[in-house]
Amino acid sequence: MVLIIVIAVIALLVLWFIGVANKLTKLRMKAENAFADIDVYLKKRYDLIPNIVSTVKGYAKHEKDTLEAVINARNKAVSAEGVDAKIDADNQVTQAISKLFALTESYPELKANENFMDLQKQLQKIEDDISGARQYFNATVRKYNYAVKVIPDCIVASILHCEVMSMFKATDEERENVKVDFEN
Repeated sequence: MVLIIVIAVIALLVLWFIGVANKLTKLRMKAENAFADIDVYLKKRYDLIPNIVSTVKGYAKHEKDTLEAVINARNKAVSAEGVDAKIDADNQVTQAISKLFALTESYPELKANENFMDLQKQLQKIEDDISGARQYFNATVRKYNYAVKVIPDCIVASILHCEVMSMFKATDEERENVKVDFEN
């Protein structure tokens, strides 16, 4: 009788372990798939950047440093591997693009250019898609990270070497208050 109870307890523990392992695998795969969706949007964004830079270059020839910063950030992002590296590289691209568009405010003829306006609309659409994909990614990563940390699932996660995944976060520059100067 004792042997049957021991076998039943072991069987239940094995079934529990398999269930938790499957749950963790499913959550991790869902988060990886969500990041793959972001990657698709980022690729579209990176493909659009050279067109924007070449359009701006025609109007703002003496803004070489800003244009080079955008291209360098884009090239670094394209070659980034791994979730953390891609998140960091994407943050740099976002900062460089925002500086590029801030620069265009000084060139009214550029803002009136149809090609530039079309590229800007395309980029805005992609940015909106990226934002939605990031929200979904963060939600799936949050569920996965919770499963990795919560007791008793963390026991299985530890045995399987499941690591907490990084989430997309706003950069320090994005958190800064916008400065408005009415005197200029």
